[in-house]
Amino acid sequence: MNKVAIVTGGTSGIGLAAVKALREQGCTVYALSRHGDVVCDVSEEQSARAAVQAVLEKEGRIDVLVNCAGFGISGAAELTPLETAKKQLDVNLFGTANMVNAVIPAMRRQGGGRIVNVGSVAGFVPIPFQTWYSASKAAVQSYTMAMGNELRPFGITLSAVLPGDTKTGFTAARSKIDDPENLYQGRIQRSVARMEHDEQTGVPAERVGKLIARVALKKRVKPLYIPGLGYNAVNVLMRLLPSGIANALIGTLYAK
Repeated sequence: MNKVAIVTGGTSGIGLAAVKALREQGCTVYALSRHGDVVCDVSEEQSARAAVQAVLEKEGRIDVLVNCAGFGISGAAELTPLETAKKQLDVNLFGTANMVNAVIPAMRRQGGGRIVNVGSVAGFVPIPFQTWYSASKAAVQSYTMAMGNELRPFGITLSAVLPGDTKTGFTAARSKIDDPENLYQGRIQRSVARMEHDEQTGVPAERVGKLIARVALKKRVKPLYIPGLGYNAVNVLMRLLPSGIANALIGTLYAK
């Protein structure tokens, strides 16, 4: 029996790549977005529940949920309106939670399911001038691991895929907070320019999409998957180094 999968943010970037990879593996896939197979605003609880119900009415089950919907903001946290920061969390974190909550009852009834949340290396390497994005992805990582333990008895397993620099339209879509008085003396622009260069010379979205599909369909999964040996090494380094040294290294790269 073909597995039925939902992918949020499934019409562009990593989400679209995941949709294609899952379809190549024989899955029936519904791409959710504001312009997708099923229209959905993940930041709205009722919209998430309605989208899940629409798929259930057509297919009768949901085997896989992939949460890719998200966006980024950059700029000094001090200068970022809290309403903007809340919107970041509403989509990246609470949008993920809305979708997970919407599929849990169906997965529980059918005896199991797989949920894959897309986090980021920024979740364990907090990037200056992308403070709220980093915070949202760190929260996704913690949420995934905690929920994995809560839902395991129901046969529902969770993993987070934490990509590093990936070449997608995410870069151009980033919302940038201005520094009109140049309080940070060009540090914001230099930091964001470096990050955007790294993203646009990063791995293709298709590579990450294929990993997501593998995680979605594996029999047994780990809580966290980090694409690339380099980023896995960074993760280990961040855990081993004293926090002061680790954070100083990040500052040298992204805050000068």
